[in-house]
Amino acid sequence: MSDLDLYNSIIALPENLKEEVSDFVEFLKQKAEKKAEKKERVYGYAKGFFIIPPDFDEPLDVFKDYM
Repeated sequence: MSDLDLYNSIIALPENLKEEVSDFVEFLKQKAEKKAEKKERVYGYAKGFFIIPPDFDEPLDVFKDYM
């Protein structure tokens, strides 16, 4: 739908429905602003959250038969 088609559709609405369209447009604007306000990621935020054990690279016991 082009902008002109949308405009003509809105113009044809009764006043009370035009107000609802206006409210919905404001809602969509606010929704778009919230998406744009995403927080920037902070480097090192999860530091210390994951701990890798010292034997991480060692073979697992379940695979001893295949070595």
